[in-house]
Amino acid sequence: MKIFFGRSTLLTSALLAGSLLPASPAFAVSKDMVQLQTQVQQLQDAVARLQQSNDERMGVMKDLIQQSADSVNRMSQNIDLLQKQLQTRQEAQGGKLDQLSGQIQSLNDSLDEVKARLARLEKAAQDIQSQQQSINANTPPAGGAAPPADNTAPPPNTAPPISTPAPVTRKGKPSAGVPLSELTQPGAAPATQPTASAAPPAPPVDDLYKTALGDYMGAKYQLAGSEFSDVQKYYPDHPLAGNASFYQGEIAYRAGHFQDAVKDYDRVIEQYADSNKVPAAHLHKGQALISLKQNDAGIRELRALIQRFPNSPEAMQARSKLSGMGVTVTPRR
Repeated sequence: MKIFFGRSTLLTSALLAGSLLPASPAFAVSKDMVQLQTQVQQLQDAVARLQQSNDERMGVMKDLIQQSADSVNRMSQNIDLLQKQLQTRQEAQGGKLDQLSGQIQSLNDSLDEVKARLARLEKAAQDIQSQQQSINANTPPAGGAAPPADNTAPPPNTAPPISTPAPVTRKGKPSAGVPLSELTQPGAAPATQPTASAAPPAPPVDDLYKTALGDYMGAKYQLAGSEFSDVQKYYPDHPLAGNASFYQGEIAYRAGHFQDAVKDYDRVIEQYADSNKVPAAHLHKGQALISLKQNDAGIRELRALIQRFPNSPEAMQARSKLSGMGVTVTPRR
């Protein structure tokens, strides 16, 4: 009985020990799991907060980017507006410069006319002075003897010489009463030989140029071109011939014949270097070359104008033209 009791007690003790042994590892595992879950939850909360902060920052960045884009768009619009205004001002300034250049050319033409009139008046005064000196030289001094008069008279009873009428012909035939010998005398010119008519003299250069300039101002370009050509034909060495060549270039330029205009401008620059039309010839030649798509040659011509005549109104127009083309312009000294 005792043995049985001991065995059962031992068995009971063993069962109790077996039931108690696993209890400690299960409790440890559950605690680690709880800690791990807690850490995961904390990590998830941190990630959520980071995501929220990132979203907020991205929103702020998007707002900043949008504001920057709006500012850039407004700046681009302002730049476009400024460019349009600048272009409009340049065009208006170019138009004013063209108008000013035309007025200066008209003043130069008027000055040329005044100079020509003064030259004519000076010549007329010199002629009058020469005539007065000649009259004074031929006038006898006061109280002197008068020159003897020619009292020679023809002798009395002398018949006046009989003048022989010149032979008259009608349509190549001698008229009645004209001896044949008078028509066939040696050395006598044939009655039927026509007299060569002399060519009419050219009008004075001042009048011819003034007429041509008036027709040019009246937009009668074809007639003015012919008259300017006459100035060059009859008076090639006169200073007004350079002006005539310049206006021929202007007429060709207005008609769109840029190559002919370049030739006329070259004639002014090369043959009439002292003409007041040389700066305008440089300018308009450069513009004609640019119209012919010869931009390099046109730019060289405009730069040559600026170099030769830096303070002229034409140089101002050349600088404006080059700036509009994006070409570097040498600053004025």
